Amino acid sequence: MSILESVPGEQAVTCCGLATSPVTEADAARLAPVFKALGDPVRLRMVSMIAAQPELCVCEITPAFDLSSGTISHHLKLLREAGLVDCERRGTYVYYWINPEALGALSTLLAVAPAG
Repeated sequence: MSILESVPGEQAVTCCGLATSPVTEADAARLAPVFKALGDPVRLRMVSMIAAQPELCVCEITPAFDLSSGTISHHLKLLREAGLVDCERRGTYVYYWINPEALGALSTLLAVAPAG
C-alpha cells in the first residue's frame, strides 16, 4: 500500500487542507514521508521533471544530475516508496511517471481557503 492510500476503515487524506482544518494524526503519518522525499533538492527536481512529461526514461533523468547511477536509483526508489512516482521496466530502461493521486493529495492539503 502506498503511503498516500488510506488504511482500511479510515478516511483518505483530509479534504479541506491545512488552512481550514488540522491534519489528523493518521494523515500526518501518511504524508510526512512524502514531504521528506520532496525535501531533498535532487528528488524535488526529479519529481518536477517526471511530472512535466507523461512518462520519462531513467536515461533522460540521469544526465540532468552530476550523480552516479546508483545515487539516481536510490533517489528514484525513495520517490516510489513515498508514492510520488511509479515505474515500469521496458527492456534495458525503466520508465517513470507521476502518481496523480499523490499530487492531488498534496494539492488538497496545501490548498488555501478562499478569502471570505
